Amino acid sequence: MIRVLNLSKSYGSNLLLDDINFLMNPGERLGLIGRNGHGKTTLFRLLLGTERPDGGEIVVPKHYRIGHLSQHLEFSQDSVLAEVCSALPGSEDGTDLSYRAKAALHGLGFESEWLQCSPEKLSGGYQVRLNLAKVLVSEPNLLLLDEPTNYLDIVSMRWLERFLRAWRGEMILITHHREFMDQVTTHTMAIHRCKLRKVEGTTHKVFAQIAQEEEIHEKTRLNQERERRQQERFIQRFRAKATKARAVQSRIRKLEKVETLERLDEIHDLSFRFHAAPFAAKKIMDVEGLSFHYPDGPTLIEELKFRMGQKDRIAVIGPNGRGKTTLLSLFAQVLQPVTGKIQLHPKAQVAYFGQNNVERLDPDKTIEEEIQLAHPDHSRGAARRICGLMMFPGNDALKKVQVLSGGEKSRVLLGKLLVSPANLLILDEPTNHLDMQSTEGLMHALEVFEGAVVLVTHSELILRRVANRLVVFDGGQIRVFEGGYQDFLERVGWREEQKSQNQVAKRTPERGRSRKELRRLRAEIVAERSKRLKPLKTRIEEVEKEMAAREEEAKQVEALLCEAATEGERESIAKLAQRSRVLKPEIQALFEELEELIKEHDSLKPEFEKRLAALE
Repeated sequence: MIRVLNLSKSYGSNLLLDDINFLMNPGERLGLIGRNGHGKTTLFRLLLGTERPDGGEIVVPKHYRIGHLSQHLEFSQDSVLAEVCSALPGSEDGTDLSYRAKAALHGLGFESEWLQCSPEKLSGGYQVRLNLAKVLVSEPNLLLLDEPTNYLDIVSMRWLERFLRAWRGEMILITHHREFMDQVTTHTMAIHRCKLRKVEGTTHKVFAQIAQEEEIHEKTRLNQERERRQQERFIQRFRAKATKARAVQSRIRKLEKVETLERLDEIHDLSFRFHAAPFAAKKIMDVEGLSFHYPDGPTLIEELKFRMGQKDRIAVIGPNGRGKTTLLSLFAQVLQPVTGKIQLHPKAQVAYFGQNNVERLDPDKTIEEEIQLAHPDHSRGAARRICGLMMFPGNDALKKVQVLSGGEKSRVLLGKLLVSPANLLILDEPTNHLDMQSTEGLMHALEVFEGAVVLVTHSELILRRVANRLVVFDGGQIRVFEGGYQDFLERVGWREEQKSQNQVAKRTPERGRSRKELRRLRAEIVAERSKRLKPLKTRIEEVEKEMAAREEEAKQVEALLCEAATEGERESIAKLAQRSRVLKPEIQALFEELEELIKEHDSLKPEFEKRLAALE
């Protein structure tokens, strides 16, 4: 058991962790959430002992080993396989455990022929994957993973998800992939306003709890302010009257004893809408016989053909290095086809978010200047409004690009996309470096956008919520799938996963089931899972939206009620108070329904996972 007691940490005047406490029990897998820059990685450094706290202590049992995903890329062996094997724990009976290293490497996307090559010859992304494989096979007591899905493609992420679900030690995970976190963790721990809270369950539960607590705090504060103003008016009115002296003094003493609640600092969320340009035609893009390869390189795209409708949401998915980013560059006309054509409608207006666009930002310019340059009329006022929407309020807009984090630069690029109208968004990994709240804001903006969207993402949450068609790179082929991501998994699936399942089936003949029967049983379980879990997930999302709408209305009602009380408008006070009384039980009922839905969803999910695992 790890104990964190009264831990505090700050950098200069920037307080990150304020007197936090938590226990980590055996077998717990914690998802650590919080906004970028609020202390998640700092807590990891404190647990590892690479930084010292300003106060408090961390108590770790003797002989307790902590493994972490190191960003330091330094290798001591002459081959990829040998490097991972060097991290394997020693076998008591001398058994060769290299099969574990091979399984981890294969799961993380390493081809068999790469296992004997030098780690130094790998790309930066695959060197990070190599470090991840090393920490996974080392079998520590506690696994600390800070953004382990960075540089992973969707197939590797799904393998890692299965690996971590089977992990029996302790784990603390930081990731901006909310669904991935909810799949592999038993508890969620949130750093919020320099404090820490830990709950059993998913991110849904802790976000709902924080929202409810902050709503109660704000309502209590407004009620206190209203009561204080009434008491102060009484004191001022009757201070000079001898007959009211006792009552005045009583109220003065009462005011002195009341602890004043401070207004919570506003935490800005990424909340915006893309500016949709009008478009009346049914088809916005036509792709005919598209093929492409780089000079002297293999063919990445061959004979691709499809049409994009005016409101299509097309996701391009597949392993890394197969041509997804290249395809988006072709759509954006940054690259030209080798054969075939991409025909955009004459009235198509494209906004393109590319992976390399961050490098095109001028490090010596301010955020405001970058956005102002992209604006058609170069309006400073309009640029400032966009800065505010992108969570750069006030003087934050005057920061230079060179001091920004990766996530902040991504928000600048998104801001530049907003300054001119578009009816086709082309987005290549737009959520890289964004935290969960910002990712949620982007998903909402995509859902309500009135134009067409084509995007590359490895987030299965975004794929399920946004995509209605897919362009799939898999097994050396590219094809269009007519349907959403969940339909794809249930009807087709990833070939690499099917290959692994077939290999497992071959190794277990004692089950007495053919591969065909196993596939049929798996399809039946998947279909039943979808039938039972999908309505729950849909209702959870609906309830969350309803709660958000009512909570926003409740805030507005409380503000208006405060103004009406100050002005003594009795009729308005009565109407607003009545509305407030109606909203409160509605919000509470929605919160209780949400808790029950999440509880039912989280209890059903392991049941299906167990049934599927039994077939492997």
